[in-house]
Amino acid sequence: MTTVLFEKDGAVGVVTMAKPPHNLIDDRFLTDLLSAYNKAVEEGCRSILLRSGMRHFCAGADVAGFTGGGRRRDQAGFESLLDALENIGLPSVAAVHGGALGGGVELALTCDMIVAADTAFFGMAEASLGLLPLLGGVQRMTQRVGPARAKEMAMFGRRHDPAALERWGAINLVTAEAELPAVSMSWARQLAAGPTVALTGIKRLANLSARHGIAGADAHQTEASNTMWASADHKRGLQAFAKTGPGSAVFEGN
Repeated sequence: MTTVLFEKDGAVGVVTMAKPPHNLIDDRFLTDLLSAYNKAVEEGCRSILLRSGMRHFCAGADVAGFTGGGRRRDQAGFESLLDALENIGLPSVAAVHGGALGGGVELALTCDMIVAADTAFFGMAEASLGLLPLLGGVQRMTQRVGPARAKEMAMFGRRHDPAALERWGAINLVTAEAELPAVSMSWARQLAAGPTVALTGIKRLANLSARHGIAGADAHQTEASNTMWASADHKRGLQAFAKTGPGSAVFEGN
């Protein structure tokens, strides 16, 4: 039985984590998650919404469920899974309710944008177990909030409310719990209605800059720009702009 569900809602690929009781992460879970993301691409979706069908978004990693249990010696395949999730060629939105703890925070951070319920809570608690975040959470949190706040979160292991993380820049938006499904889907649909090629290029350059600095992103700027210039989205955008001004383009293809 799969631990992740996929459905297509218009142009949005809705990926629902569904591993009872709290979406604990193991190898199979990550593989199922990536399979759902790839299905979104294959079925022509233009954005991805990651959400949970359980009480919590994700309560962390099932350490015993990783290959061989305990310490993992070969990180290559594991890191490639994370890279594929983070750099999937579609804009992605995480809708977080309940708890996002340990690996749950890290999964949310692989998404381009995070929308959280006002009742959600976040925590990087691995240090209390004598561990450090296993899914790249330290470096990804540092990208968003800077080293001082990232160290505070990871070293103390405290739980944080979403309002604080919104102020710090870790998440994009806090909304009422009852409004989370509608608000997060609205964000995903707005992204899906945009110019996919341009948005994919923006995502790639931003991720490259976060990892390799401005020079690292600049090295791929021409390639990203050339892909954008050749896209049907760009041509439709220029035509709509010429007719009625900015903000009028409708994008339905690549």
